[in-house]
Amino acid sequence: MPQLGARQRRQLPDSAFAYIDGSGRRRLPINDESHVRNALARFNQVVFESETARDRARTRLLRAARRYGIVPIGFVEGQIRGGGPRSLPTGHVTFLVTDIIDSTGLLQQLDEGYGPVLADVRRLVRAAVRRHGGREVDARGDEVFSAFRRAPSAMVAALEVQRAISGHAWPNGTTVQVRIGLHSGRPTLTDSGYVGLAVHTVSRICRLAGGGEILLSGATVAAIGEEHPAGVSIEDRGPHQLRGVRETVTVFEVRGAP
Repeated sequence: MPQLGARQRRQLPDSAFAYIDGSGRRRLPINDESHVRNALARFNQVVFESETARDRARTRLLRAARRYGIVPIGFVEGQIRGGGPRSLPTGHVTFLVTDIIDSTGLLQQLDEGYGPVLADVRRLVRAAVRRHGGREVDARGDEVFSAFRRAPSAMVAALEVQRAISGHAWPNGTTVQVRIGLHSGRPTLTDSGYVGLAVHTVSRICRLAGGGEILLSGATVAAIGEEHPAGVSIEDRGPHQLRGVRETVTVFEVRGAP
């Protein structure tokens, strides 16, 4: 397969790549038949920012394969039939959003060392989400957005994230903290992901939290019911008027350890 030189790569349009990450880096060239075949072989080696990003890249790659008459033998069957965003939880869903506290300050402090810290935070968050049955929906900047079928699982995952972050050995004695928001609702799932008031609400709740805190809405407290581990308490933080949300939302804080 002919290698793309830097100049050739720059001259290609964005449509000639299956995946463009959040920083604008273009991956998996699909500009001709040989590169499509190479992208099919390398797809599972790429670290995507989110499941949504993976689904979009997979769709673009399979369309390119069809255009060149390539039958993707060897491309994992589950990749072909993965269902894309439609495989995410539907109905009554609990969202979990994590956000790094003072990421700008950390970036200024660590400079090039910030990238590995961000990668470690995402790794710890993703591990907890997967372990408790959640699905990552998106990762943008310093946030990771996940969805759970069960509210109790989302709460335990959030507790595990905070425990993992606080117990991790960060470089040069750096203090890294995340805030977490949880909210339950019935969003609409489209081909591009979730839409609806629940998505905006969970983001606003996350923004209310301080470092190391887990805040959740009254809707999530109701969905959890009595299903929380011993030693975990849920404390009322009172009603809040969230930006862009018409109704007042009562916010609670989770304390304790799973």
